[in-house]
Amino acid sequence: MSGSLKVGVQMDPMEPVNINADSTFALMLEAQARGHRLWHYEVRHMALRGQTLTARAHAVEVRREIGRHFTFGEMAEINLGDMDVILMRQDPPFDMAYISATHMLEHIHPKTLVVNDPAEVRNAPEKLLVAHFPDLMPPTLITWDREAIRTFRAEFHDIIIKPLFGNGGVGVFRLKEDDENFGSLLDSHFSRSTEPLMIQRYEPAVRAGDKRIILVDGEPMGAVNRVPASGDARSNMHVGGRAEKSTITAREHEICARIGPYLRDHGLLFVGIDVIGDYLTEINVTSPTGLQEITRFDGIKIEETIWDRIEAKVFRR
Repeated sequence: MSGSLKVGVQMDPMEPVNINADSTFALMLEAQARGHRLWHYEVRHMALRGQTLTARAHAVEVRREIGRHFTFGEMAEINLGDMDVILMRQDPPFDMAYISATHMLEHIHPKTLVVNDPAEVRNAPEKLLVAHFPDLMPPTLITWDREAIRTFRAEFHDIIIKPLFGNGGVGVFRLKEDDENFGSLLDSHFSRSTEPLMIQRYEPAVRAGDKRIILVDGEPMGAVNRVPASGDARSNMHVGGRAEKSTITAREHEICARIGPYLRDHGLLFVGIDVIGDYLTEINVTSPTGLQEITRFDGIKIEETIWDRIEAKVFRR
């Protein structure tokens, strides 16, 4: 594939990026190595006037050097519709700011290829999209209703409660049947949020790890296991989970085969799914992570495949 692309990277600030873990950074390095030109901007610098979507952005160069991993050009207004590709990579929470950005990006997609498709990202928050595949999930409840939560807890005794639109393991709790913090936790959540909660049966298999599998255009490409720290029910690496080498099992291939066509047909090109034991727990479509961990363990550079698919889509148009 030949030809330089203009790539807008919609993400959080560059300064705190962990260059040895961040998947967006890996995507930027690969794009730059292919001769593509990069611009960095934050959602707060976007503006829609009529049908023209702009952002105040920096041309950016990246390098794998701690302490000087990027160089910005002068900030200038760019027309996002003049970009060939937009990588929508800002982290959740999946709030109204996030949703508003997807609406704005629809004014340029698909003429400018937005990865992932903004309308489909809006329609597929990770803890809700998975509910379309109930037979692949552990018993799960999504609700505001306290009595429904109490009934679910009475049935399964040991449960996980998490905010529906959170990320990084923040606000995730394991509650056993005798935990007296149950009512207080619900009070705390609903006093500051109008969002429902997701409640799932606790799966003891999480002690062996919560596996992240990366799919590109609906095809599984690699996996990394994330093992919770001692005394913590959460496996997210943001909160102390340990990454381990892993392979994709026959059951996990079955899960990927079930969801892959949906992802491909809905423009969800770069997706990370979470699997505990035999169960699919989340389908991450906003800003999935795991690329660099998989590269370290397996030598697979999934970012190469992602850019192969992006380039094919752009140049085919």
